[in-house]
Amino acid sequence: MLRVRCLRGGSRGAEAAHLIGSMLGRAMTGWVQGAFQSYSSSAAAAQPQRALEENAVTEPERQECPVCAYNEWDPLEEVIVGRAENARVPPFTVEVKANTYEKHWPFYQKYGGQSFPEDHLKKAVAEIEEMCNILRMEGVTVQRPEPMDWSFEYNTPDFTSTGMYAAMPRDILMVVGNEIIEAPMAWRSRFFEYRAYRPLIKEYFRKGLYDQDYPIRTVEDRHKLAAQGKFVTTEHEPCFDAADFIRAGRDLFVQRSQVTNYMGIEWMRRHLAPDYKVHIISFKDPNPMHIDATFNIIGPGLVLSNPDRPCRQVEMFEKAGWTVVKPPTPLIPDDHPLWMSSKWLSMNVLMLDPKRVMCDANEHTIHKMFENLGIKTIKVNIRHANSLGGGFHCWTTDVRRRGSLESYFH
Repeated sequence: MLRVRCLRGGSRGAEAAHLIGSMLGRAMTGWVQGAFQSYSSSAAAAQPQRALEENAVTEPERQECPVCAYNEWDPLEEVIVGRAENARVPPFTVEVKANTYEKHWPFYQKYGGQSFPEDHLKKAVAEIEEMCNILRMEGVTVQRPEPMDWSFEYNTPDFTSTGMYAAMPRDILMVVGNEIIEAPMAWRSRFFEYRAYRPLIKEYFRKGLYDQDYPIRTVEDRHKLAAQGKFVTTEHEPCFDAADFIRAGRDLFVQRSQVTNYMGIEWMRRHLAPDYKVHIISFKDPNPMHIDATFNIIGPGLVLSNPDRPCRQVEMFEKAGWTVVKPPTPLIPDDHPLWMSSKWLSMNVLMLDPKRVMCDANEHTIHKMFENLGIKTIKVNIRHANSLGGGFHCWTTDVRRRGSLESYFH
């Protein structure tokens, strides 16, 4: 049975604590070394008094937890930003077909398993480097996953695939309180993506995650099936992408999608109870996959709701006193390649705090929307990085935000 991997940021609890990525490994190693060095120095100085203080035992002072975030908008202190280096086009398998636009299917059929166009990839890498520089200038600590060769073909007892990338940490990692939850990714090409975030292979999926007979011949088939609540992922075992969840303190909201099944949602619900509530919401979306370009919570009681994919439970938020904002139509040109996403990456923004937002430098209309909300825009151009499947929220996982656990939904 699948085991979802967790890292408790502090020293409490008995969960399986595996370091995710070298950034957390270095943080913990530094803490241990500092504690040991402090102990060694004081032990040498106190040697003559040891007989008198033989029974006096002290512990190193507990450090502030390096992992802590309760929502999407508290002041951002530390973030993981993905890498576009060595990114590969995923093989055109059934789960990829079920999640991509029909006009791009020939691209996947031709280039599946190969590198993304070299010139485009170079521009994406440069954009993300500049994004990291701007985040640092805004006072945010930036961590990166390890560069890896994603062309390597791997085998499990059930399938063979090449890798994809470590570009979208939002998809695989979610911080809830002082815990990082590593999502059991639904795509075969992303099966070993966690290796970029921590060094050892630990677990394997079991056979049976996809409906191999998923009757998808055209995009119209996919729309009809999704409208009927039928998805390429089955309920054989828990699976979810972390990007199908959005946080608001004690309440998390999630959609059942092509990459998140009800068993995965139920696993999260049981794991996070009783401190957190997990609410299932749905949208008029013919192909749901990742919630943050459809319903993006940007402040206490403030949410961006995609007008093309309205929330069926929006009254629930309005009755709770929330402000539901419909962002303007995206300005990204029709001829710009978006191989894995829609133009609505314009609303896929990263809140640096309640009054600062990182957003697309080209989306002038959404700048005006944020200005009207009293929010300052930090404008960055990542158009070529958008092509790989995500905006600012997708390209990041917020490791630490300065705030406390609150309830914003009643």
